[in-house]
Amino acid sequence: MAFLVARTVDEWRARFGTGSTAPRTVLTIGNFDGVHRGHQEILTGVLQHARREKSLATVVTFDPHPLRVLRPESAPATLMPLGERLQIFDEMGMDAALVLHFDHAFSLVSPQEFVQDILVDALRAKAVLLGENFRFGHRHAGDVNLLSEMGHRLGFEVVTLPPVEFRGEIISSTAVRDALHRGNVSRAGRMLGRPFSLHGEIQHGAGIGRKLVVPTLNLSTAAQILPKNGVYVTETKVGAWWYRSVTNVGIRPTFHSGDISVESFLFGFSAALTEGSMAVRFWTRLRDERKFAGPEELRSQIRHDSACAQQFFRLLPTKL
Repeated sequence: MAFLVARTVDEWRARFGTGSTAPRTVLTIGNFDGVHRGHQEILTGVLQHARREKSLATVVTFDPHPLRVLRPESAPATLMPLGERLQIFDEMGMDAALVLHFDHAFSLVSPQEFVQDILVDALRAKAVLLGENFRFGHRHAGDVNLLSEMGHRLGFEVVTLPPVEFRGEIISSTAVRDALHRGNVSRAGRMLGRPFSLHGEIQHGAGIGRKLVVPTLNLSTAAQILPKNGVYVTETKVGAWWYRSVTNVGIRPTFHSGDISVESFLFGFSAALTEGSMAVRFWTRLRDERKFAGPEELRSQIRHDSACAQQFFRLLPTKL
């Protein structure tokens, strides 16, 4: 079956029906920002459990992030928009997602109401898989102990999974963000289980690079978080094709740009594009961004950066 996304409980019921004729679900609940390896462990567990139980493998998630409603001043920059999260759920083989709109009214829903109205009445949960620290409901009053007690009474199983670690650190969306803020994109990628990537459109620039240095493509992205300013070994996707590349994240101080940009030099690519889809995935950091005396010195540095990147790709293992 094709991956189904329902934006409301009513939409879910319209698609799957109500009462005893509606399918049972095995589900998980959360924001899943970045869909990192810890999230993937839970999602894989949901898939395996759902297949055994002949139930729908389901994700319950929220949009926007609850902190953007409850404490906007302290809400974190999100690692990926909802559309990218849903795409990964689909690619992993999940059957369905229920995207609940999080607003002030929803924040007042009690844990008991959430379980009865959504998990039991709408989704007909057979099992719920979660991390050990899961909290839910108004003022985070619900936890896995309460959920387990209600599951025992209402007919669903609760399974908790331990956190996943990378080199002594628990993998979390916060840990990934911290690695990106430090420019450690290789660590971020290992926690994500894939290189950190940015998606967007080609942005028409001033053409200074093409005229004076080397031809580059600029990415216009709605992403809320960028890696620390600097130069990175990357791959850049234009249309349907990926090209090895080096990417500068920063203000281009040699040309007094001032604005933050994501600018990539693609190996073996010279087309002068001014529009179209574009994506950049980050493998490792090469150096800090710095100001050069002029175009020739910058061109020489880009040649050196490109040689380092090519050497990186020659030595790149097949897995992270």
